[in-house]
Order: sequence, then structure tokens, then C-alpha cells
Amino acid sequence: MQKFNGFPPGKVRMVEMPAPFFAELLPLVDDLAELKVILFCFWALPQKDERFRYLRHQDFADSPDLMRGLAAADPDADPDDTLLSALGRAVERGALLCADVTTDAGCETLYFANTALGRTAVQQVRQGRWKSFDAVNPVEILPERPNIYRLYEENVGPLTAMIADALKDAEKDYPSHWIEDAIREAVENNKRSWRYIQRILKRWESEGKSREVAGQYPEQDGKSYVTGELSRFIKH
Repeated sequence: MQKFNGFPPGKVRMVEMPAPFFAELLPLVDDLAELKVILFCFWALPQKDERFRYLRHQDFADSPDLMRGLAAADPDADPDDTLLSALGRAVERGALLCADVTTDAGCETLYFANTALGRTAVQQVRQGRWKSFDAVNPVEILPERPNIYRLYEENVGPLTAMIADALKDAEKDYPSHWIEDAIREAVENNKRSWRYIQRILKRWESEGKSREVAGQYPEQDGKSYVTGELSRFIKH
């Protein structure tokens, strides 16, 4: 049996899990590979920047840690076969949702968490409201980065209960990379306060972001284009 050496000292990034996972979904899952795939989704999906988050089959297959875990779950099977089976079980159980889209290479399956946003995204795909996308240059899972709470604490000031609540509310209204960029801009301008960061976010929300580096897309041909994941799919 391989041994776990324990979590490292200091601050460790936490992954949020919805409470119904433990009370409703976990008691239903009776397959170890399926459970590992579902847990991988809870880790990987938040690393997508945009509102409608999905994973492709390749996102699972490209994770060496997950594939090692699937090999351990069923040593006698090919890990790729175990992955396909686990994804199928997770979809059949309702933990994940899937929808097929047309790519330059053919048809590809996108996997969503069975949340309100996930259900909306699947409905849009099935209604033909998502465009095909370039499978040669897929959206990649972003490298792990500091969460906004640690970024604020390390660069702006103490993380009081009031500030933590404000950051939590901001996460519901803005993409996480907007908040990170706003914190960085505040630090660069030596305006280290939550009020200043809020003003930046509200300005971007009303005026639009102007730089690609901050996740912004300019208007073209007189149209205000949808940004983020949906920018590839929604027809204008």
C-alpha cells in the first residue's frame, strides 16, 4: 500500500464541495473510478475562468494523477477504458451532464457539472446556440494559481470577516480572474483598499475590459461580443 505523507505546511488551496455531494450523491456512488472522476471535476472545473465551465475527454486523459488513480482503481483494465466507463457511469447517475458539439475534427463531448449553469449550458448546446470550436486549440485547464483570498491578504491587507464576505459576494458577480486583475491593478496604483478594487470591477462591468491580458475583448463591427467560454459558441 502506498502511503500519503500528509498535507504540506502553510496555506493550502481549498476546493469547495457542495453539501449535497456528501448527503445525496456520495451515498449513491458505488464505483471507485466513477468517484475519482467526479472528484477530479470538482478540482478541475473551478480552474476554468468563465461562467459556463466544461471539461473534454482529453482534459481527463491528460491528467497523469487522475490516470494513475484510475489504473489503481482497476489494475486489470486499460486506464482509458476505465475513464470512459467512469464518465459514462457519472453521466448515467446524473453527477455529470454531457453534450456533443461539432469541432473541426468531428464530434466532441463536453462534460458539465449537474448544476443550474451546467443544465443551462447543455440546453443551449442542444438548441444549437453554441458554435463549433477549434479542437486543435482547445481550452486548457489553467495552472493552479493563488485564490483571491490569499492574493488579497498577501498584497492588500488583513482578511477580516467583512472583507472575506465581500470577496465571496464578488465571486458570484465577476469571473475570478477579473478580481485577481483588479487586486493587481490596485497594488500597482498603490491604492490598497477593497473600495478601490470594487470601483475597478464596477468600471470594467459597465465599460467593458479593454485588454486581452485581463480577459477582455474589444468590440468589433459595432457589436459588443460575448466574452469567455461562450464567445466561441454563441452566435451573434
